Amino acid sequence: MASTTHPNFNGKTEGKEVTEAFKDVVVGKTIMVTGVNTGGIGFSTSQALASQSPKQIIITGRSPDKLKASIDALKSDFPNVDYRSLQVDLSSQASVRKAAAEVLSWTDVPTIDIVINSAGIMGVPERTFTVDGVEMHFGTNVIGHFLLTNLIMPKIIAAAKKNPKGSTRIVNVSSQSPEVSSIRWSDMSFDKKNKDLPASEQPDYGWLHDWGYPDMHDVAYIPIDGYHRSKVGNVLFGIALNNRLFTSHGIFSTGVHPGVIGTELGRNFSEETMKAIADMNASGRFVPKTLGAGASNSLTAALDPKLAQGVGEARDGKENWGAYLVDCQISGQANPLAVSSEEAEKLWKHCEGVVGETFEW
Repeated sequence: MASTTHPNFNGKTEGKEVTEAFKDVVVGKTIMVTGVNTGGIGFSTSQALASQSPKQIIITGRSPDKLKASIDALKSDFPNVDYRSLQVDLSSQASVRKAAAEVLSWTDVPTIDIVINSAGIMGVPERTFTVDGVEMHFGTNVIGHFLLTNLIMPKIIAAAKKNPKGSTRIVNVSSQSPEVSSIRWSDMSFDKKNKDLPASEQPDYGWLHDWGYPDMHDVAYIPIDGYHRSKVGNVLFGIALNNRLFTSHGIFSTGVHPGVIGTELGRNFSEETMKAIADMNASGRFVPKTLGAGASNSLTAALDPKLAQGVGEARDGKENWGAYLVDCQISGQANPLAVSSEEAEKLWKHCEGVVGETFEW
């Protein structure tokens, strides 16, 4: 049965505490972290990893300037790590393919031991589509990571051949969304009013109200709902990866909720939503985390050897126990549809259709 090594780890645990606890797992490894800039959890994740002497850290992002600033800051504290910069726009399949080809061309990076898919966008104000015609949240947060991860998979599989089973990892950073949402299969483009969706696909109206979106039955697109659907996709992607990779290659994947952290991720939210978040913080409903604490959940998922025991098993009737972590511990609070193997297979096939490529591992 999947569990964690340190039950004392919680929402206040800092990322460096996690990497110190699992230093032996980090030393000498090659690790990729997507979505790194100095003000986000991708950077604090990289920082905590760099403190424990990995061989290489590959950081990705859209902005060359932000990537350079991140590497400069990491080098100033931990100069003995080999840092690689990879520019990629996850909303563009062409950009993702170009970036993946670059990674595969690096002869001095033959293997990638851990991938932490931390990049994401949130709260796009108006319904928007990627250059490939996919709703922006889903196209960036899910399709972008699906394609990038699968295209660099040969190097991940190469790492798994030399690593203990379950120690080669793919971590997908989600949110609280899997607790309140599911995939909008019947209307991925947000054309229909919410009230016209099947009951299982309608949003949690009470939750939306609390976040500053009242009376949303007659609305099709809601910024936070677009984000929710994509974050459920991140968890389902991890389950689909486990179904394909754990038994055959020993590669383990899981999803995590980093917590509520004051980063630029929510910069697109309306004044009403920002006020609602402030009210929830003031009431104690949410406890904001530091950047370091926001990284700790991803790092637990990436490094804790015990998590790979009993992969995919159920507990108390909950499917895929271990597929979703909150506050550095396995959570059983996800909507059953957000941790369903059947839903995960639907997601995989949908993503293959969107990118026009089949991946058999």
